[in-house]
Amino acid sequence: MNTIKFLGTAGARFVVMKQLRASGGIWLTLDETQILIDPGPGALLRCLSSRPKLDPQDLEGIILTHKHLDHSNDINIMIEAMTNGGFKKKGIVFAPQDALQGDPVIFKYVREQVNHIETLKEKGHYQIGNISFETSKQLKHGVETYGLNIQGKQHTISLIADTDYFPKLASYFPGDILIINVVMFEDKSSIEHLSLPEAELIIKENKPRLAILTHFGMGMVKSKPWEIAEQLTKKIGVPVLAAQDGMQVDIDQYTA
Repeated sequence: MNTIKFLGTAGARFVVMKQLRASGGIWLTLDETQILIDPGPGALLRCLSSRPKLDPQDLEGIILTHKHLDHSNDINIMIEAMTNGGFKKKGIVFAPQDALQGDPVIFKYVREQVNHIETLKEKGHYQIGNISFETSKQLKHGVETYGLNIQGKQHTISLIADTDYFPKLASYFPGDILIINVVMFEDKSSIEHLSLPEAELIIKENKPRLAILTHFGMGMVKSKPWEIAEQLTKKIGVPVLAAQDGMQVDIDQYTA
């Protein structure tokens, strides 16, 4: 079974700090390859408390879209968990250069526990297990940030990570399944995150087989994302889901 499991759906500092939503990232199982994307605060706990339980030693790699704490806080402990405390060297970790240099979020001693550290670059091509992925154009965020386009045998999954809206943003994310980090209910030009109206524009333009909203800030949490998703589904004619903590999506339902 090919699935996307949301170990957390919190976005922005206040929802994360108060843990109004969990912040563990996304666990993807695709073509018998398991990867973890953006292990924020509580990622390990969310894996171990998941039903069914998720064993970090089953992971083949971890992808970090950028180094902000709500995406990277548990990266070191998840590497240790993936490698059985460093006793079983395995896996690949993908991260932007600024997550590895200067003010790094991945400790140097932990890097020795994995087979390889791969630096993400704009429009790069990468392979892990049975799947491949490409990074998008560098996004508009406070640190080096990339979205993802993941390619499996029958599925293409796009993740629009944290970014301000800009022209042609939608064109960089053509996946059949589109995951969008939607922090804001209304646009605030001073904040480099997507708002709900901007996410709606992207879904209308791309018309994926399934769109999933996640990474909610306070305004989105208060606005009942599940009701928003129902309204968008009716309005746009594309199935839209609002991710919930612990939600697992069977993506085989959305093949051509």
